[in-house]
Amino acid sequence: MADLVTGEAVALDIRVARLASRGCAILLDLLCQVILLMVLVYVTAMTSLVADDAWTTGLTLIAFVAAVVGYPCLWETLTRGRTPGKMALGLRVVGDDGGPVRFRQALVRALAGFIEFWTFYGSPALITSLCNRRGKRLGDVFAGTIVIQERVPVSVLYGPVAVMPPQLAWWARTLELSLVSDELAMTARQYLSRFWELLPEVRDSLGHRIASQVVAVVSPPPPPGVRPEILLSAVLAERRHREERRLAERRARRMRRFGLPAWGAAPAPVPAMAMAGPAPAGPPRPGPPAPPPFSTPGPGQPQFLPPSDYGAGPYQNVLNAPRPPGPYPPQGPPY
Repeated sequence: MADLVTGEAVALDIRVARLASRGCAILLDLLCQVILLMVLVYVTAMTSLVADDAWTTGLTLIAFVAAVVGYPCLWETLTRGRTPGKMALGLRVVGDDGGPVRFRQALVRALAGFIEFWTFYGSPALITSLCNRRGKRLGDVFAGTIVIQERVPVSVLYGPVAVMPPQLAWWARTLELSLVSDELAMTARQYLSRFWELLPEVRDSLGHRIASQVVAVVSPPPPPGVRPEILLSAVLAERRHREERRLAERRARRMRRFGLPAWGAAPAPVPAMAMAGPAPAGPPRPGPPAPPPFSTPGPGQPQFLPPSDYGAGPYQNVLNAPRPPGPYPPQGPPY
């Protein structure tokens, strides 16, 4: 996973491109560049019939620069980081901060690519990619960019993510989350995604450590007796909900600016400071803590799901217990 995005709703599903996919994309682009170069050289060679050798040499040099440097630079600038080879493999070039690539960065990558691929036949790019933990080549290091994978498997898109526990929804609405960094949110999300793969003792110790880091930067403090994975699920779900609401409001403002009907805008929340009196305290749940909300994922609605053969763990009495017979009311949306 890449740690370069701005929010939990966006940050966590971005993957750094692998060396094999990048190599295939580069080969496709090199093939397109060679074809373009042959066409341009053939066209410029026709000028020798009506012009002297100086004009032919100059136009041939311009054609070579246009095919080698201008091809990747213009494609990545106009398509926000994609060339035909990257489009075919589902890759994109972005800045180290997750933003779209700029012309300056695309030009630096193209100039470095001439040295890497056309002069030394890709050896510097291969060595640098193998030594860099993000798979960067020299052009990415100089330009401050990274190649990410846009198309991810369906198992990743519909994998386990945080949802809002109903017993903590009232507490999450009053949270101050400005101090929760993207790195900390990513750590908590990865812990939840691997929750069912960890041993019980490792799961509890790691969860308490991550939850203590989150509690130290959020306010108000959570109610007592809450399991760490439930607390982290509530914090990440509220963070994602606020990010989605912010993006919806920005989209609505953009549509109103162009005179279009604003659809999908979320209503403005009531600030916690404007509430009369203290926030209502939820009643403590008697008995052992309840597990996270589990349900069958619908299209486009991934859930925090346990495995079908869950063994020992903090919820073994709940998950492994047979369900009593009887009609059950339909479950509503998770959040």
